Amino acid sequence: MADFLNDHDTTMYDVLKNAKTIAVVGHSDKPNRTSYQIANFLRAVGYTVYAVNPTVDEIDGEPSYASLADIPDTIDIVNVFRRSEYLAGVVDDAVAKGTTAIWAQLGVDDPTARATALEAGIQMATDRCIKVEHRRLGV
Repeated sequence: MADFLNDHDTTMYDVLKNAKTIAVVGHSDKPNRTSYQIANFLRAVGYTVYAVNPTVDEIDGEPSYASLADIPDTIDIVNVFRRSEYLAGVVDDAVAKGTTAIWAQLGVDDPTARATALEAGIQMATDRCIKVEHRRLGV
């Protein structure tokens, strides 16, 4: 079973340090939205970021994918900007994609979805901002 990252700063640091690719599920194409701003931060610190948003074709000239399954690369972290009631579906998609970590942003948590991820061997953080934790841990 994987770690619930909220309880393990060392593992959280390792996940952030070792990741190369991040899929942002719920990535907005609007610059004033938090998901857009966090995705740009993640790009700026060196991650390859894939947008997952079925309502737009591209964001800033890069493709936006309808689902995790459509991304033509392995994904290290799935960063979730969807409401808690959608988290279970994202977890199922992340398990199918073979990701190693799922990160649910502030206000996003579902204990059943979390248990599914952890039992599948996927590290998971919930109700945490990936940018805040990246800075706090000095990654």
